[in-house]
Amino acid sequence: MSKSCILFCKCGAGVITSGKSEQIKSMLETLDADLFQLDDFCGIVLNRKDFIRAIDQKYDRKIMVACYPRAIKSLLTQNDLELSGLEVLNFRELSVSEIESKLKNDFSFTEGKATETSVESGLDVPAWYPVIDQPLCIDCGKCFKFCLFGVYTFGNKQLKVVNPLACKNNCPACGRNCPTSAIIFPRLKETGVLAGAEPDKTPKSNEFAMDSSIISTLNKRSALRRNIFRTGLLEQAEAERQKAIDEMKATSGMDKNNSK
Repeated sequence: MSKSCILFCKCGAGVITSGKSEQIKSMLETLDADLFQLDDFCGIVLNRKDFIRAIDQKYDRKIMVACYPRAIKSLLTQNDLELSGLEVLNFRELSVSEIESKLKNDFSFTEGKATETSVESGLDVPAWYPVIDQPLCIDCGKCFKFCLFGVYTFGNKQLKVVNPLACKNNCPACGRNCPTSAIIFPRLKETGVLAGAEPDKTPKSNEFAMDSSIISTLNKRSALRRNIFRTGLLEQAEAERQKAIDEMKATSGMDKNNSK
């Protein structure tokens, strides 16, 4: 008989409201399940790898109530971790009742009293950092060149996140420069691809059924829209990076004054 557990990320970044988080917690406590309350999954994959490995060995199936599945799975991969049999219920998009319904109907959890374990990351700093979706990354190095805080290395055309906690809070600027949407910021409060949603994979219309002149016109319009959109993203990225630099300088100046 397979053994299952529920992992609930309470998210130290607050990507859902505290009210919704409490509702999820209260609902999970009414299920007959091994329930692990995680203070912050982003921090736990960095600082509590022992816990992740122990869970992977003990349970055949893991159901995580957290943010976007792509973000969670990329977090594990980036930190050389695995949770086999993992299913992620996205609390950014699902209501509390929808999460409860899926746990009962799709994963066969029944009413009862959960066996609860609280797990702390043990990190004193916010785990705001980029996560790379490796299948999408083309190792172009744009994020490495754009970031001024030593988060990445880029050698032999291979990109790595080597100093994740050097990333500045609320600065997803490098991700806005990524041409393939391979960079994820799980702690970003805005929704969408940069926060971990799946990139748009909508199939293109059947071009062979159209007149070539129409196709050419549509392609030019699409290219123009993409350029305008990309320009807007670059301007936003520049502003975010400059804000992070200004905040770092201000903090450094305060530290110097306090040391006098």
